[in-house]
Amino acid sequence: MNTFNLLPTISTFFIALSAVLVAIGWRLAIKRRLEEHQRMMVYAAVAAIIFFIVYLSRTVFIGNTPWSGPDSVKPFYIVFLLFHIVLATVAAVFGIMTLTLGYKEKFAKHRKLGRVTSVIWFITAITGVFVYSLLYLIYPGNEVTPLLDAIFG
Repeated sequence: MNTFNLLPTISTFFIALSAVLVAIGWRLAIKRRLEEHQRMMVYAAVAAIIFFIVYLSRTVFIGNTPWSGPDSVKPFYIVFLLFHIVLATVAAVFGIMTLTLGYKEKFAKHRKLGRVTSVIWFITAITGVFVYSLLYLIYPGNEVTPLLDAIFG
């Protein structure tokens, strides 16, 4: 693996790890193992924060990878990427709200929002891994550009 792929691989690992930890935490909550649930969700949040730091650092200091696949697929990729970005933003906001409700011990609201947040988080992680796969495995490029240029070409 070259350094070009290193940071995207690390960030993708951490977002996928956060989704796995959320799934484990959800299962612990169902089993009413609430202290373990809380600890697992903190680990999931830390993994998501590490993802964000690595992703943001790469975006700011290096740039993003533009679409290198066939032009005929690019419109579908752009729609899919925008869907992923919107979901990721919603998931992050909902995640912060869900964690806050849990720490404030507003458990009824926490449970209700947590179910929605978890599902959105899973979809976000899956679509994120798919975006990574498209850009670095299926149609690998070898250049980086600023964020808006990478999205809209």
